[in-house]
Amino acid sequence: MAALPIGAAALAVVLRSVIGQRLLLVAVPVLTSLAAVDLLRLHRSTPVLAENVGAFAPGIAIPFVSDTLTALMLLVTSVTSLACLVFMMLTGEDRYRLVPPLVLMLLGGVNGALLTGDLFNLFVFIEVMLLPSYALIAVTGTWRRLGIGRTFVIINLLTSTILLIGVGLVYATAGSVNLAVLAGAAVSDPRTALSSAIVLLALSVKGAVVPIHTWLPRTYPGTSASVMALFSALHTKVAVYAIYRIVATLYEGEPPWGLILAVLVGLTIVVGAYGSLGEHIMRRALSWQMIAGIGHILLGLVIFTELSLAAGIFYLLHHVVTMGALLLGAGAIEQTYGSGRYERLSGLVRRDVLLTICYALALMSLVGLPPSSGFIGKLSLVQAAAGAGGSAQVVLITLICVAALGALVSMQRLWVGVFWGPDMTTYRPDSPETGRADRQELPADVRVRPLLFAPAAGLVVLQLAMFVLAGPLMGLTSRAAQGLMDLAPYVQAVLG
Repeated sequence: MAALPIGAAALAVVLRSVIGQRLLLVAVPVLTSLAAVDLLRLHRSTPVLAENVGAFAPGIAIPFVSDTLTALMLLVTSVTSLACLVFMMLTGEDRYRLVPPLVLMLLGGVNGALLTGDLFNLFVFIEVMLLPSYALIAVTGTWRRLGIGRTFVIINLLTSTILLIGVGLVYATAGSVNLAVLAGAAVSDPRTALSSAIVLLALSVKGAVVPIHTWLPRTYPGTSASVMALFSALHTKVAVYAIYRIVATLYEGEPPWGLILAVLVGLTIVVGAYGSLGEHIMRRALSWQMIAGIGHILLGLVIFTELSLAAGIFYLLHHVVTMGALLLGAGAIEQTYGSGRYERLSGLVRRDVLLTICYALALMSLVGLPPSSGFIGKLSLVQAAAGAGGSAQVVLITLICVAALGALVSMQRLWVGVFWGPDMTTYRPDSPETGRADRQELPADVRVRPLLFAPAAGLVVLQLAMFVLAGPLMGLTSRAAQGLMDLAPYVQAVLG
């Protein structure tokens, strides 16, 4: 599944046909989704599947490993990526030079990072994921996006350097970077614990954990809506997935700096939830909620029980889908009316009824109101926090509730600013010849085309399905949590 997108990227460079490139953009995530579903079926009887590349001895060979958590991540990232790519085609952004191969290479890096069982190759695939991202940020060639791209490049080059240093130190102290070989190594060797903490530091920066988080709301909203939705579904979530995998494997869920992690996760939840209050642009406000979501996901790791891990993984899946829906919905509004600013939008509840309904359902999911996957996710986290006992129980539940209140107030501001209020009278139409024109009188027949918000609507339906099928889905996330707590099948599959 890592080779498929990378091979398709090479083909997309040679294949100049618009139809051919678009078929590749659709086929790769569809085939990856089908493969992920098949992996989930296989993992019902075989907890872990591993393949040592090149037929080298186990422990030396480069391993590709899949378990239930990997398969779930492959499935949700592929489905959300498909929605983002369809939106990209509808806006015509896929016709910019080399965008199809860049996107396909990005998907290849993501799939490789999710499947690898080796820390060095995790670094390699993260770099494969990042290299096309640098170009995608500046894909339109505007000076503003070039400036944003510079910030993104600097942050990721620095953190990639730290990540590589950490991986090198892990090899120096433990003699291997194979996760199966490293199982429990940080518990028995303080040197390995320190070196792997450097790896986790780099991943935390890439995941936008407080206090090194402000780069995300400064860079992501400056990209297009489709690129931002892709980055939301892939970049930060791969970092969080890697943090889960490393803490569970090397530290067996008990890092010596667990209290520091708990404090940073709590700050990430609260700062992200309330950060949107100072924003007046749709996607900038949503970027802060992305940060809050990272905190909620990592909360499962802080508690580290089977229930908390299952709840954190469920919240991870929910957040990928819900943020994708919100960002693509915001993109549809921007594409039609020429702006995402609250003060330039108003009264969409009467102008675009279907879009409003879809967006309201997605906002409810983000806040955690029923019926939504977000409600199940936050309820599961509260139940896991209640099992922590003592003062930790009170603190964690309070954090979740306080953050939910912040998200509610922040998203209410977005709702009132964009969907409520008087009818709009002006907009900035998009001209193929001149780009965005000056503000003009808004004709009565201008609406967000149903086809344009169909990708967002599809993701909203998916998150509603996650609510309806919460029982079976929680069963899958519980199985994924068991795989993180019981390392024996993982080690046996990789090392034989």
